[in-house]
Amino acid sequence: MSGHNKWSQIQHKKGKTDKERSAVFTKLLAAISIAAKSEPKPDFNPHLRSAIEKAKESNVPQENIERAINRASEEKNLEEIVIEAYGPEKAAIIIEAITDNRNRTISEIRHLLDKNGVKMATQGSVLWSFDPPAGGRGEWKAKFPQQISDAAKQALQSLIQKLEEHNDVQRVITNAQ
Repeated sequence: MSGHNKWSQIQHKKGKTDKERSAVFTKLLAAISIAAKSEPKPDFNPHLRSAIEKAKESNVPQENIERAINRASEEKNLEEIVIEAYGPEKAAIIIEAITDNRNRTISEIRHLLDKNGVKMATQGSVLWSFDPPAGGRGEWKAKFPQQISDAAKQALQSLIQKLEEHNDVQRVITNAQ
């Protein structure tokens, strides 16, 4: 009867929660590094200040936050990318990512999209259907919300979940209702 003791159960639960927590920390620290590129002091950089607040809400240790800010001043190779796609029933999808290797990230996301029957769109062909976030930061708002079937909603939710599991993807926005 191996695997039936209390420690084994705790070990599996802890491993799962640690993995999920690690993924969240990675995304938040990447956002901090990008925000700290232009100005490493949160007093003078509102985007950095809000990224730090989000990290603190998710219980990211202060030492990790400081390391991400220092890394941003040392490394200049992180960049933000926006990938556009058309999903089930032609629902518009915007994928925002932060990466140190643009080609790798785009090819990995393209592979995920192809595997799920979604087509990557050319630059600008999806963005027109959204109002850009104020000041370049914030939420995209769909100009033309689109009704899709329940089966398409399930397929879209599955795709969004798979995309958000990718380390470089920060968020996924769609115009589907």
